[in-house]
Amino acid sequence: MTQPRPNEFIAPPECPVFEPSWEEFADPFAYINKIRPIAEKTGICKIRPPKEWQPPFACDVDRLHFTPRIQRLNELEAQTRVKLNFLDQIAKFWELQGCTLKIPHVERKILDLYQLNKLVSDEGGFDAVCRERRWSKIALKMGFAPGKAIGSHLRSHYERILYPYNLFQTGANLLKPTLTNDTKDTDYIPHDLPQRQSVQPLETCSIARRAKRMRAERGGIKTEPENCENRPNLRRRMGSYVAKPEPEPVKVEPVQLKQERTESEEQMTSDKENVVTKKKDPTVSKVDQYMCLVCGTGTEEDRLLLCDGCDDSYHTFCLIPPLHDVPKGDWRCPKCLAQECGKPQVAFGFEQAGREYTLRSFGDMADSFKSDYFNMPVHMVPTELVEKEFWRLVSTIEEDVTVEYGADIASKEFGSGFPIRGGRFKVSPEDEGYLSSGWNLNNMPVMDASVLTHVTADICGMKLPWLYVGMCFSSFCWHIEDHWSYSINYLHWGEPKTWYGAPGYAAEKLEAVMKKLAPELFESQPDLLHQLVTIMNPNTLMNHDVPIFRTNQCAGEFVITFPRAYHSGFNQGFNFAEAVNFCTMDWMPLGRKCVDHYRQLNRYCVFSHDEMVCKMASKADSMEVALASAVQKDLTAMLLEEAELRDAVSKMGVRQSQQLDFDQLPDEDRQCSKCRTTCYLSALSCPCSPDLLVCLHHAQELCCCPPHSLTLRYRFTMAELYPMMEAVNLRAESYTDWLSRVTDILQDKTKKSSLEELRSLVEKAEAKRFPQSDLLMQLRALTLDAEKCSVMAQQLLNGKRQTRYRSGGGKSQSQNLLTVEELRSFVRQLNTLPCSIRQAPLLKDLLTRVDDFQQRSEQLLCDDAPSPADLQGLLDVSLSLDVELPQLPLLRERLEQARWLEAVQGASDRPHSLCLDTMRRLIDQGVGLAPHASVERAMARLQELLTVSEHWEERALSLMEARPHHCVETIEMALQEVENIPAHLPNCVLLKDRVEQAKDWLQEAETLQLGGRIPVLETLTDLVTRAKVIPVWLDPLARLEALVSDVQAWKESAAKTFLAKNSPYSLLEVLCPLCDAGSGPHKSKSKRSKEVVQCIRRSGARLDCLGDVERALSESKDSASAMATLAEVRQKELESVMTLRAHNESKLLSLGDGGMLRVCVCNKAASGAMLQCELCRDTFHRGCLSASTQDAKPQQAWLCPQCRRSEKPPLDRVLPLLASLQRIRVRLPEGDALRFLIERTVRWQHRVQQASSEGGLGEALMTSHQRWSTNSPTWVQSLRASSGSVSTEHRGIPLQGLSPELEELMVEGFLLQVTLPETQQLYWSLLSSRLAPRSLSHSPSPEHINEPDLQQHSQSGSPPHSQDAVNSRKAKRHVEEEGSERKEKAKKPRKKKPKMNKEWIQEGKGRSSPSDPHAELFPSDSDEDFTLCAAPWCREPEGKQVNWVQCDGQCQQWFHQICVGVSAEQAEREDYICISCTQPDHSRD
Repeated sequence: MTQPRPNEFIAPPECPVFEPSWEEFADPFAYINKIRPIAEKTGICKIRPPKEWQPPFACDVDRLHFTPRIQRLNELEAQTRVKLNFLDQIAKFWELQGCTLKIPHVERKILDLYQLNKLVSDEGGFDAVCRERRWSKIALKMGFAPGKAIGSHLRSHYERILYPYNLFQTGANLLKPTLTNDTKDTDYIPHDLPQRQSVQPLETCSIARRAKRMRAERGGIKTEPENCENRPNLRRRMGSYVAKPEPEPVKVEPVQLKQERTESEEQMTSDKENVVTKKKDPTVSKVDQYMCLVCGTGTEEDRLLLCDGCDDSYHTFCLIPPLHDVPKGDWRCPKCLAQECGKPQVAFGFEQAGREYTLRSFGDMADSFKSDYFNMPVHMVPTELVEKEFWRLVSTIEEDVTVEYGADIASKEFGSGFPIRGGRFKVSPEDEGYLSSGWNLNNMPVMDASVLTHVTADICGMKLPWLYVGMCFSSFCWHIEDHWSYSINYLHWGEPKTWYGAPGYAAEKLEAVMKKLAPELFESQPDLLHQLVTIMNPNTLMNHDVPIFRTNQCAGEFVITFPRAYHSGFNQGFNFAEAVNFCTMDWMPLGRKCVDHYRQLNRYCVFSHDEMVCKMASKADSMEVALASAVQKDLTAMLLEEAELRDAVSKMGVRQSQQLDFDQLPDEDRQCSKCRTTCYLSALSCPCSPDLLVCLHHAQELCCCPPHSLTLRYRFTMAELYPMMEAVNLRAESYTDWLSRVTDILQDKTKKSSLEELRSLVEKAEAKRFPQSDLLMQLRALTLDAEKCSVMAQQLLNGKRQTRYRSGGGKSQSQNLLTVEELRSFVRQLNTLPCSIRQAPLLKDLLTRVDDFQQRSEQLLCDDAPSPADLQGLLDVSLSLDVELPQLPLLRERLEQARWLEAVQGASDRPHSLCLDTMRRLIDQGVGLAPHASVERAMARLQELLTVSEHWEERALSLMEARPHHCVETIEMALQEVENIPAHLPNCVLLKDRVEQAKDWLQEAETLQLGGRIPVLETLTDLVTRAKVIPVWLDPLARLEALVSDVQAWKESAAKTFLAKNSPYSLLEVLCPLCDAGSGPHKSKSKRSKEVVQCIRRSGARLDCLGDVERALSESKDSASAMATLAEVRQKELESVMTLRAHNESKLLSLGDGGMLRVCVCNKAASGAMLQCELCRDTFHRGCLSASTQDAKPQQAWLCPQCRRSEKPPLDRVLPLLASLQRIRVRLPEGDALRFLIERTVRWQHRVQQASSEGGLGEALMTSHQRWSTNSPTWVQSLRASSGSVSTEHRGIPLQGLSPELEELMVEGFLLQVTLPETQQLYWSLLSSRLAPRSLSHSPSPEHINEPDLQQHSQSGSPPHSQDAVNSRKAKRHVEEEGSERKEKAKKPRKKKPKMNKEWIQEGKGRSSPSDPHAELFPSDSDEDFTLCAAPWCREPEGKQVNWVQCDGQCQQWFHQICVGVSAEQAEREDYICISCTQPDHSRD
């Protein structure tokens, strides 16, 4: 915030602003009475009506024309006007001597001659200042910088300009009066302030408002217009700076009488008379009439000067200094000069403008002036800037700014701004409410609540509103309202009006300050402040401790001034306002006091206060009680004063009396000729001056006639006045009795009344609408205090104000409770109340209990270790004491300490539950406790235990998180030290548990190693999983993890070998025999078909059964039991598959009976190309299958998606898996299933070889061929009969005519998840027998089947037909063409040695004979090629080099490395143990 510049205006504080609600706004006088206690402290206040209150503007704008007042701003301010008057006197002094006053410049500023003259006078005068050399001090006081020799300049200016004037004022003779001016001095043009016109009252009102607005009746005020041409200072342009033309200085030597020729005053008078006699003597010539008053001769007439004032004559050479020439201008003699300068000042007033304005023309002029002055649009000028500029202009003498103000315009002629009934302005229906509104300024003075309604005359400006049209800088000076009444001002529209106000109690102080600062103005005008012509800077008044407040009144806002509140202000721009006065009941004492004040000032009264009171008293019967009470007081004072005055007049000797109706006389005819007070009750007159009256206060000042000649004129006799007072008293009797009783209650302290009586008095005042006096307010306040005391006492006794928590450790919410001292004071207050309450004795008892509580508290707080129970008991007692007890915080602190110590001791007694969190919580609680020795000791012990515990917790955690982990022995040694810590340490307990788990784990691992049995994967996995959470170094863990990792790698390799991409089957599901293969004929076709297409959705059912198998394998103790379980599952698989085949085949055979065939996954009739599964014998549409499952290699068995579960790798890819699993030496369900699969495959191969070697296979083939030749399949015939368009793309082997042994052998071969040449050989043999022609001569018999070809088929795994021939033939073939002959060219493969098991060959040799036609079905080489390889699945490798490996186990047999899946590097580096030795409990049979 920037600091204000020196002499810069500082805005006073704001006055209160009120915004009433609609309910409050409805009654203006009630609302004003409500805000009066606040607003009267500032003198003025502003009221903003509700936003919806917007009265229409009803003034007749076209008819409104007025003549404004001219206001020169620097003449308004009191101190500035004093300076101007002084300068005018100086200028006149020198002008009368023929010289022109020019104001000198000092330090580039115009010298303040008034201040210089005043400072020199205060310092003792010119001689004293020169003698004591105080000119530098005076320069400092005037604001000049020191050290620049300003004092000497001031001395010369004073001596040249002011000193002759001061000598002249003292009556001393001038020695050498000269006035020499510098060329840089500024000409001073006199303002002629005394010659201004006073404002004339308007003649529009029947009874004009008097006092400051009446005609000037005193002498000395010029009423004739002056010739402005001779006064250049009067040639001003309104609203502009005054151009001051610099006149040519008249060089006239000042006139001085010669001292040696000076006669006495008597002689001068005599000479004067002689000259006058000569002038009157007609016999004397005109030349002889003029004689020099110095020398007394009339000689040398050409050198004789004639005074322009008195026509006295002086020789030029008789003057001192003598004049060489006659002055050109007017010349005054010394006596005329003294007479002219000694005239008293005439009262200052505003002059009227010479132009009449309309509202529009005045507005154009006002806006133009403001915009030109500030050089910006009027609405953009800030109010703060206008305010500061206004106070700058009124305080300067260098700048003359003139404005005009349309003030005191009578609303009776042009209409009010508010609508009135019967007016010219037509009000719309929605605005009719404003006609009767109390805030309508035409209604407010005459409302019942305003006592002015009893004044019958229509007083303009007081009962009838006055209009005000303002422009920028136009102002209203400091004043108070007539009769010290209220005033209300409403700004209809326009720019704001700035107000300043002082409260009524500061009125006398404001007057004293203004008289002190400008005494010269009050000497000539004692009632200056009542003339509205003088203003003073609010900052100056505030500097003298006068409280000043301000506000900006905007359009649509009210400003109210309170009784005797001085106020002033100015307009920010063009606006239109309306104002009126009103008086309330509380004003009446002030109104009578104001009349006495006017009497002292000899000031006119606007109306007769006594007349108003008498008229109110005459209507006592209908008067309100409150008003009657106010009138009663005023009437009583009036009658007492009147009785005393009449008695004094009677004692003075006045005997004559006469009744006179004063109210029938005009106010001008009944004024006291001395004090100008309007007489009503009585007055004195004398026959010597029948037109003059005096009030009884000035009975002795009427005339010099004896008192017995005076006549007492009276309106009422005292006998008539007393009944009027009695009537008012009777009306106000109830109020008086009420006042008496209330006064007795408030003043009599000995006898107390009850609270109920106080309430009844308040209710009576409200019911009878007694005035809102101070006494009633005191009674209400007393009743309210007593009720509060009663309620408070009752609450204290009932305990309803208990806000403390029951628990002593909780917070207290007793901020609003009484303290003990307040309770004592409250009890004392009850004793001092003017009324009595029934709770007082009980409160005394409460105070006694509080004292007892405090005594017990002090005793308990002195104890070093108090019991929590005792502390809590004392706190419980405090709950019944609804008082703020200072001991409660200490008791709560000690209770918290005691409970904490008890909790610490309890935790220490239970170390198994004392954890770190408990210790931290206790420490945190202890930190929040108040300091105490016992708490500190317990905190130290607890902190030490926490430190040790945290250390061991961190160490235990570091032992568990150490990498690598510590061994068991190291951790056990650390845990031995923890046993002595009396706390529960979770990490240490956890570490101890982990050590125990590690010991158990090591024991289990050791047991697993020493048992001699191969561990199961589930057991290993469980051990590894458990070991991962044990933070202890476990030696066997690395080896077990390696085993588990190897097993997982093995499972992944096996899955890649067996499982197809995105296969829905698991590895165990593929390797194990089917548990639910073909759920029989009860399974619906549609359901099975859906399962074929959506294989993944069927996994849930298989998993249930597979889970049983997996659980059985995991629970098996050894491989033998696992093999037995799998053998049982194999048997179930064969049975279910055979049942499924028979069911599906019987379904197809049912077509012969005329049934409708529903096939495939779609459960629809057979049509088009069909595919038949060789395993389950079900038929499928090609379109219902995916592309990956439709295509089958020619001359190979086609299996449906449900029957073909894996990729069926060749045996040579499966054997290394088993060999690698044997090296891992871990049992798992997949391994057992793979072992069973290989053994099952080997047995099946052995059965096929055995059947081939014994000749059974050939006979079975021949028998099947004969059956097929004689009987074609029934379902084929049915298909041919039913639809000629149905065909099978893949040739299948019909079940009719197939022997059970051969079918079982073929089915098991299809179930094997390994690709074997024997499977293809057997399938092709059966297929070849089916495809042979029906005539046996067209096809070779089974005996003619070339065994080498079969052997070749078995090794190659493909039929003897060439692949190119098959591919060149169409895939689709009709069923009826199946019997046709096909001639295919076959390529005979080279002969290879079959891969046979050694013992199978030996068994075959033992069982076969040379005569057996099938003995050489599988020929082999010599026994040396394979007798040494002990592997049942020996692959009989050939080549120049065959690698061997010997078992390092018990059997020490030899194996081909390729047969057991061992490389040469592994054989050299590692020991090899065969599967027989790794499974000691398993029998190969």
